[in-house]
Amino acid sequence: MYLFASESVSAGHPDKCADIIADSIVDTLLQRDPDAKVATEVFISGKYVIIGGEVRTKVPVDTAFYEEIAIKALKNIGYPEAGFERGETFFPDEAEVHVYVSTQSPDITMGVEKADHEIGAGDQGMMFGYASSERADHMPSAFAYAREIRDVLYAYALEHPETFGVDMKTQVVMDYETKENFDHCMPQRIAKIIVAIAHNKDIAQDEVKRLVKKIITENVKFEAGHFNEERIEFYINNTGRFVQHSPIADSGLTGRKVVCDTYGGYAPIGGGSQSSKDYSKVDRTALYAARWLAKHIVAAGISKKALVQLSYVIAETRPSSVTVDTQHTSLTEMKDEELSQIIANKFPLTPRWITEKFGLDRPGKERFLYADIAVKGQIGYAEYPWEVLDELEWFKSLKE
Repeated sequence: MYLFASESVSAGHPDKCADIIADSIVDTLLQRDPDAKVATEVFISGKYVIIGGEVRTKVPVDTAFYEEIAIKALKNIGYPEAGFERGETFFPDEAEVHVYVSTQSPDITMGVEKADHEIGAGDQGMMFGYASSERADHMPSAFAYAREIRDVLYAYALEHPETFGVDMKTQVVMDYETKENFDHCMPQRIAKIIVAIAHNKDIAQDEVKRLVKKIITENVKFEAGHFNEERIEFYINNTGRFVQHSPIADSGLTGRKVVCDTYGGYAPIGGGSQSSKDYSKVDRTALYAARWLAKHIVAAGISKKALVQLSYVIAETRPSSVTVDTQHTSLTEMKDEELSQIIANKFPLTPRWITEKFGLDRPGKERFLYADIAVKGQIGYAEYPWEVLDELEWFKSLKE
């Protein structure tokens, strides 16, 4: 056996609650002021929601503004649930929201806003993009399955709040059988599925386990040969009970689930999270651009895996480095350093270029909302603009 595990968390997990509130603030401000600069962190514990950070915007904001966004976001997540009582779950109408948001430092603004309409990086930092040939969506298998299992369980919980709560974690352990199979993107089967899901106190654990297995089996589309229920070890609510949940049972903080937001441990992560930040922050924009590049490299057949690192200097526009690592899976004679330079020469990769390419200053229901991205994950879903293979022919031409 050669095992690799990845996990995911639902929107109702306290850390995700914090991310979703933070990105709901970003959505609201950018919809009203596309030039807004936002970096608001959220901490949630018990009935208390604390919002801090810095904002610069033309939009009038006060405590009531932030309070309304936070409570609405928590209700949209699915709190409170019909099957749970006070003391077991979170009740948004009882939340106490405390706001400690200041104005963005003019020292940062001076470096970000350029006279030529360009955007300087809002901070120094590096971000990674990753893609794999394990699946058609170019995501790694264990992580993709962990998210898909989460999605079907979360959907069931929203439809059946008398049974399950919206706070849950999933984990999948994939067996590649050999390290060589892992290196060459050849997963063999799922070895273990781990689920922690809040449930009504009157539902027996045997019923919880039966229902969770049924939901997974009937709703997740597994690759051929990956799912054999008789060969999989299931660990469902392994403590034996998960009734008290939500932020009243565990605190939440923005950015604490950055691995779940990106590649599930298959690739490095950058210097910061994406949630809470506007498009001038390269923690967000560079992640999207790096994933876009990595996905093109793999989809074009240049390599089986691609890891792309972009780094930036605060107030500078172009990246300070562009690095491609095909992790010894190249399918061409081209060296990684050559590919890195060709990509750096072809694409500007400035915050302004990335923002305009993906419409990052225009969140909306007709395109995408950052709060919805916080629910699902920052990359890997076909509807995201940075998942579109619109330069595939150019990348394929590099093999000629």
